[in-house]
Amino acid sequence: MKKITLILAFIGMITLNSCTVNDTPPAQVQQINNTYVSEVFEVTTSFGPNNDFSKLVTFNPAIYNSDTVLVYHLYDVVNGSDVWRIMPQTYYFDGGVELDYNYDFTRYDVNLFLDSNANLGSFSTAWTQNQTFRLVVVPGSFKMANKVDYSDYNATIEMLGYKESKIKKLD
Repeated sequence: MKKITLILAFIGMITLNSCTVNDTPPAQVQQINNTYVSEVFEVTTSFGPNNDFSKLVTFNPAIYNSDTVLVYHLYDVVNGSDVWRIMPQTYYFDGGVELDYNYDFTRYDVNLFLDSNANLGSFSTAWTQNQTFRLVVVPGSFKMANKVDYSDYNATIEMLGYKESKIKKLD
C-alpha cells in the first residue's frame, strides 16, 4: 500500500511540476507578442436624407474575426474635456420623441446611423450635423481577460494602453 501511495505521489509531483503560471497581465502579453492590435479611429460626419442618416466607415485592412468594435459619441465638451458616451445612445425629447445614435459592424466596416420614432429630418442640426465618434477596436483577447467598464471611454482606452496621439482621424 505504501508503494502505491508513493508511486501516485511521485506521478502527481511530475505532473504538477510541468504546470506554469503566467504572472504577466493580458495587456502586457499582447504588447510583447504583438499578436493583436488595438486601434482607435475618429470620424466626424453629418447625417441627412442624402446619406440616409448613416455613415459607413471601412476598415483597411479588415479587423480580426475575434475583435469587437465599440463606438463612442462625443456628447459634450466640459471645461476642455471631451464627454464620450458609448453607443447605442438614446436621447429623449418632449412628446415621447426619441433619437437613437446606433451602429453595427463587420470585420470590414462600421455603419453609424440615426434612428427615431419621429421624422429624422425634423431634428435640429445640433443633433445631425458635425457629429464626432470614436471607433475602438478591442482585440478578442481583451474581451475575456479584462473586466473593464466599457461604457467608460477613458477606462477602455487606458486598459488598451492607447495614447490620444495615436488616434487615426478618418474622413
